Amino acid sequence: MSIQQTNTSFIITTGDSPGAATLERAEELSAATGAPFIPRGRLSVAMLAKRCGASDVLVLIQDGVRLIRPGRPPLEFHPSMGYIRARRVLKGEADPMLTAARLQPGDSVLDCTAGMGADSLVFSVAAGPAGHVTAIESSGPVCALLMEGMKYYRSSVLEVDEAFKRVHVRNANHLDVLRSLPDRSMDIVYFDPMFRDPVVDSSAIGPLRTYANPAPLEAESIEEACRVARKTVLMKEKRQSSEFSRLGFQVEQRGQTKTVYGVIQIDSTT
Repeated sequence: MSIQQTNTSFIITTGDSPGAATLERAEELSAATGAPFIPRGRLSVAMLAKRCGASDVLVLIQDGVRLIRPGRPPLEFHPSMGYIRARRVLKGEADPMLTAARLQPGDSVLDCTAGMGADSLVFSVAAGPAGHVTAIESSGPVCALLMEGMKYYRSSVLEVDEAFKRVHVRNANHLDVLRSLPDRSMDIVYFDPMFRDPVVDSSAIGPLRTYANPAPLEAESIEEACRVARKTVLMKEKRQSSEFSRLGFQVEQRGQTKTVYGVIQIDSTT
């Protein structure tokens, strides 16, 4: 089996016995992301990556998708706590993030740090079919994982699955996106930067840290967010984080959780 070196940092492949539907998904994702689809053949994922000169391999299987960097734990798409929170919202329970954001059905949300999409899901469920959620992810491989995962994830709750499908995922730097948007064009702009010192070791978040940008948010990002937002700019951080004061957020400390939300309220009449 002859495989040429690729010009991208990640490739797309399948399990070792893919069905026609999985092969079609792989071709569609390749077209959407620009990452090459390389048939698996009999090669291991590690050997396929080595032969292609790729650092990451996105593996599509019949009931899911996983991102593999040889030598590291795989990153599998799953909404994790986002699914539990979404179900609570559907039952009419309050969610601290939504309360802090002042979100109403029909609102538009820009999630600047999508990660695995848990918060985007909760926003999408609460905003409803009339709302609009855009999730920005700077890592190309993670963005591809998110695109595929959101599109094909199936739970036991139809409203959750539909909310995932409504999220628009973009591979970009959030500051570039913010600079490109008109004034007061989104209701809510949200940031959940990767904590430099993780609160807990999580099987879901741990592998994601391999791909995350550890740099703190730039002041310009917040300035641009305040220009773009109509209602609120929201940031999630550790309870005692100095980032809130550095970036001008008012902290809303509810309960005894280790993480809290900082809010900048926007007067859209100015």
